[in-house]
Amino acid sequence: MSRTVSLTATVTPDEEGFHVARCVQVEVAGQGRTVDEALADLREALELYFEDQSLPRGVW
Repeated sequence: MSRTVSLTATVTPDEEGFHVARCVQVEVAGQGRTVDEALADLREALELYFEDQSLPRGVW
Protein backbone atom coordinates (compact mmCIF):
# COMPACT_ATOMS: atom_id res chain seq x y z
CA MET A 1 0.00 0.00 0.00
CA SER A 2 1.30 3.44 -0.90
CA ARG A 3 0.67 6.53 1.20
CA THR A 4 1.70 10.13 0.64
CA VAL A 5 3.00 12.05 3.64
CA SER A 6 4.35 15.55 4.09
CA LEU A 7 7.64 15.92 5.90
CA THR A 8 9.79 18.98 6.51
CA ALA A 9 13.40 19.21 5.35
CA THR A 10 16.20 21.67 5.91
CA VAL A 11 18.93 22.11 3.30
CA THR A 12 22.32 23.57 4.16
CA PRO A 13 25.60 23.81 2.26
CA ASP A 14 28.57 21.95 3.70
CA GLU A 15 32.23 22.92 3.68
CA GLU A 16 32.98 20.71 0.65
CA GLY A 17 30.51 22.45 -1.68
CA PHE A 18 27.69 19.93 -1.36
CA HIS A 19 24.19 20.46 0.03
CA VAL A 20 22.87 18.38 2.91
CA ALA A 21 19.10 17.83 3.22
CA ARG A 22 17.85 16.66 6.61
CA CYS A 23 14.35 15.55 7.56
CA VAL A 24 13.05 17.35 10.66
CA GLN A 25 10.72 14.55 11.83
CA VAL A 26 13.15 11.61 11.59
CA GLU A 27 16.94 11.34 11.59
CA VAL A 28 17.43 10.80 7.86
CA ALA A 29 19.60 12.87 5.53
CA GLY A 30 20.60 13.12 1.88
CA GLN A 31 23.38 14.89 0.02
CA GLY A 32 23.93 16.32 -3.46
CA ARG A 33 25.86 18.88 -5.47
CA THR A 34 22.66 20.96 -5.85
CA VAL A 35 19.65 21.54 -3.61
CA ASP A 36 17.49 19.49 -5.99
CA GLU A 37 19.96 16.58 -5.92
CA ALA A 38 20.10 16.70 -2.11
CA LEU A 39 16.30 16.65 -1.83
CA ALA A 40 16.03 13.78 -4.32
CA ASP A 41 18.63 11.83 -2.33
CA LEU A 42 16.73 12.57 0.89
CA ARG A 43 13.48 11.37 -0.66
CA GLU A 44 15.09 8.08 -1.69
CA ALA A 45 16.60 7.65 1.78
CA LEU A 46 13.22 8.31 3.41
CA GLU A 47 11.49 5.77 1.15
CA LEU A 48 14.04 3.15 2.19
CA TYR A 49 13.78 4.15 5.85
CA PHE A 50 10.00 3.83 5.91
CA GLU A 51 10.02 0.41 4.24
CA ASP A 52 10.87 -1.02 7.68
CA GLN A 53 9.65 1.74 10.03
CA SER A 54 6.26 3.13 10.95
CA LEU A 55 5.41 6.80 10.42
CA PRO A 56 6.21 9.15 13.30
CA ARG A 57 3.27 10.27 15.44
CA GLY A 58 1.19 13.03 13.92
CA VAL A 59 2.48 12.50 10.35
CA TRP A 60 -0.08 11.52 7.71
